[in-house]
Amino acid sequence: MKIKVGIIGCGSIAKLRHAPEYKANPYVSEIIFYDRNIERAQALADLFGGGVAETAEELLADPSILVISDCSSNEFHHIFSTKALLSGKHVLCEKPIALTIEHAEKIIEAQSRSGRKLMVDHNQRLTRAHQRAKEIIEKNQLGDVLTFRTTFGHSGPEKWGVDKTNSTWFFKKDRSGFGVAGDLGIHKIDLLHYLLDDEIDQVNAMQGTLDKVDKDGNPIEVCDNIVCVLKTKQGRIGTATFSWTYYGEEDNSTTIYCANGILKIYNNPDYPIEVIMKEGERINYQLESIQTNDNQINSGVIDAFIDSVRLDQEPIVTGLDALASLKVVLGIIEAAETGKSVRIE
Repeated sequence: MKIKVGIIGCGSIAKLRHAPEYKANPYVSEIIFYDRNIERAQALADLFGGGVAETAEELLADPSILVISDCSSNEFHHIFSTKALLSGKHVLCEKPIALTIEHAEKIIEAQSRSGRKLMVDHNQRLTRAHQRAKEIIEKNQLGDVLTFRTTFGHSGPEKWGVDKTNSTWFFKKDRSGFGVAGDLGIHKIDLLHYLLDDEIDQVNAMQGTLDKVDKDGNPIEVCDNIVCVLKTKQGRIGTATFSWTYYGEEDNSTTIYCANGILKIYNNPDYPIEVIMKEGERINYQLESIQTNDNQINSGVIDAFIDSVRLDQEPIVTGLDALASLKVVLGIIEAAETGKSVRIE
């Protein structure tokens, strides 16, 4: 079975992750690109040997295209993903699924009506270290999970975008919505839900725009740092920090503290997983390093999505999974803005 793919939005995420991973997948026959800047679409078509659609409607009306990657900016996900699903396409949507619960539910309803697959690109579930960590927790090798801390930070999206300038849409509130919380934080919220088989139901947070400025030299409209205290339905408590100002080195680490020891993930560049038992014994796991902005490796997202389509399996990250994480991020933003503890409904 060969699958023809359409990509909506031809920015860095399409160029560096979606398109090359589709190109490398043996079940993908061709990629058709659409971007409102047709020159950007043509550049990716030339780079990856694909075609160009002049409009999104043309792309979605093509009966030979079976799947769509929605790589548009955040404020358009509910439009393009919904239309794609209702056009009979399977959809891989970039994160966050949407900027509001209402818009996320619109996409999920379209998936239910269409019967097509909907996967959201929360890629941290797919790293070998995170999957192995989940096995260790599920097998109760370290006893019950008590507390946790996680962080995700790098030097900022202006280093990642196509134009590599401070005019990036990530710095605009009406387009990115949540600043660093929606860019990096939502990944780690989804990861905590996945690793712990639990959901966050109460949050406290503080946020700030500490260093980032827009193209005119003014502080950006969204937060570049946010620090959270999180509690889960099962009573675990922990902390999370998300930053666009980790200059010099990216940090994507998570530590899980259990009754019989500690599980460290991506804390040590030589050992993606370190286990420290209560008595002091150490077990180190040599697995692959995590993908970073400066170290682009196959994320596994495209392969997992294509497999879910061709094998008729539920995607590893569903629309409902993505909605659960979105609700937490919205709660974090509310908590930071109000200074109050927020419960996640």
